[in-house]
Amino acid sequence: MAELASLVQRLEVAVGRLEVMSGPGGSTGPSAGGAVSVYVEAFDEIVSGPVAQYISLSQKIGGDVQKHAEMMKQAFSSQRQLLITASSSQKPSDAVLTTLLQPVSKAIQQVQAFREQNRTSPHFNHLSAVSESVPALGWIAMAPKPCPYVKEMQDAAMFYTNRVLKEYKEKDKTHVDWVKAYVSIWTELQNYIKEHHTTGLTWSKTGPIASASAAPPSAPAGGCPLPPPPGPPPPPMNLSGPSGGSNAGADNRNALFASLNKGADITKGLKHVSDDQKTHKNPTLKGQSGPVRTGPKPFASSSSPRPAASSTPTRTLPPVLELDGKKWKVENHEGAQNLVISNTELKQVVYVFKCNNSTLQVKGKINAITVDNCKKTGLVFDDVVGIVELINCKDVKVQVMGKVPTISINKTDGCQVYLSNDSLKCEIVSAKSSEMNILVPKKDGEFTELPVPEQFKTVWDGEKLVTTATEITG
Repeated sequence: MAELASLVQRLEVAVGRLEVMSGPGGSTGPSAGGAVSVYVEAFDEIVSGPVAQYISLSQKIGGDVQKHAEMMKQAFSSQRQLLITASSSQKPSDAVLTTLLQPVSKAIQQVQAFREQNRTSPHFNHLSAVSESVPALGWIAMAPKPCPYVKEMQDAAMFYTNRVLKEYKEKDKTHVDWVKAYVSIWTELQNYIKEHHTTGLTWSKTGPIASASAAPPSAPAGGCPLPPPPGPPPPPMNLSGPSGGSNAGADNRNALFASLNKGADITKGLKHVSDDQKTHKNPTLKGQSGPVRTGPKPFASSSSPRPAASSTPTRTLPPVLELDGKKWKVENHEGAQNLVISNTELKQVVYVFKCNNSTLQVKGKINAITVDNCKKTGLVFDDVVGIVELINCKDVKVQVMGKVPTISINKTDGCQVYLSNDSLKCEIVSAKSSEMNILVPKKDGEFTELPVPEQFKTVWDGEKLVTTATEITG
């Protein structure tokens, strides 16, 4: 039976490779009937190898993972089309290049939007691993160091791939193989870039200049419609590398593609300063009086006066506390000290967004809680079976009354977590955060306050890096 299962898995991988190669941008795509360049053939080896294996295993898992894999298949097809264009054309103008990059950029955005729209998915960790790392396909716009960029995106997925391994290591080997196949995609892509595109996408030195008409259609694979944009942007979940994500307004890599392609042209808008305007060549200027600007303070232009700050009213969004499907939305509350969510169900999640000086109590057992962009906000809850996440917050307090397996603290300054006796085995994961304290209950009902380390020491022991927490001494 073991040999039969192995044979079936090999057959599934082979079928997956054939599907990828026969799909949009595959060997029967635009280049069929004519030879492709060496680096397009090398890219095809990645598509028919680790990408096909990842797609095959995703189909085996099914559900949201399979749908996500179809979107990734389209993303790689779009990138292959761009490689074909670059291999036979000279580099175009910035405007045309932006158009050529759009199909890849849209495919990346679609993959990320799918994750945000399925935060309650049982395979959310799988979706997050893909969503956090898919911007790696933007290496085509990351000259002169595309390879390190791919490595950063690969590292951004590790937090979630480790979660998948932890959850399924003893339960289902398919998910373990899925992680290995997915991670190997980015490893192979780095090797590919080192060999063929060391300092950026290689364009042909002969042939016509690439035109916008060379851009392929950006319709998703499988006929799936492009999902609508998500609601309030959930936070990035990258706890192991540069801002990911993911999430979250702070690091939208896709929007930077066009700007990064300007290269040296980005300085064209700067004003030339003549010698008679330079103080080191014209000492008399030093004695002239003038406005002294000691910092980046805005100042009005004589030709275009700057409107007063008070002329622009601050938009205040209405507070929200409602159940939308399986998600409790708690948004835009100011000074609300008695917010309560009751009548909860295990399948529901709570999303707290932009609440200030407020307190929320969640009764009953619930799937997950996310607190995003909140200040001076308190959270009290009974039981959470998944994870409690604190992202982009300041001065927040969390009290666990029952049990919770994991608390994640990311980009948060000032956080106090009160554990209960039943939650002492809780795992607390933190990144890019400060002033974190965990309060552990004592027998007399009081709490012992323990700080979470913020400073670390890393040394090479001859075989690997060893990192330990250090204490700051005065």
